Amino acid sequence: MRIGESFVIPFRLVFIMWATYVLGTMINFDLALLGIYPRTFLGMSGILFAPMIHGSVVHLISNTLPLLFLGTILFMFYDRIARRVFFQCYFFTNILVWIFARPSFHIGASGLVYGLAAFLISFGIFKKDFRSLIISIIILILYGSLIYGVLPISEGVSWESHLMGALIGIGSASQMSRMKYVSTGP
Repeated sequence: MRIGESFVIPFRLVFIMWATYVLGTMINFDLALLGIYPRTFLGMSGILFAPMIHGSVVHLISNTLPLLFLGTILFMFYDRIARRVFFQCYFFTNILVWIFARPSFHIGASGLVYGLAAFLISFGIFKKDFRSLIISIIILILYGSLIYGVLPISEGVSWESHLMGALIGIGSASQMSRMKYVSTGP
């Protein structure tokens, strides 16, 4: 898949994230109420909406750039499985946050970012082909410090989203690496 085509799905999500933030600011409504609030019926809506909701411009930017980069890499090099991986990292991460996280509103796309990074790092290790290993090494160099984000060291940060995203990314990489039809590049 060409880079322009690979950019489409990550860009669409980022566009929705920014539009949601602008809308919430314009109507002066705390959209965090639509985030994941674990083990509550109303908090289930966050499984769908939480990655689109951000608490500040800094929070939004910190998810925008990695999401565009990691998403584009995923769709460019693993086009046959990219949609499935993206879906799993988006929804399964949020479902696990809803089940296991502490009682608080969890918002932002960082769980998805962690899922994509963990997938791209792990896939090369599981698949053991040259191109996938090179991608793994590059992502590890650029995003290896994300490992600290799965620890509860920063107040107000959903480390649970980070941890669940990383687990889903690794699980997806393990699952997808055993499939015969996986494309490993353009």
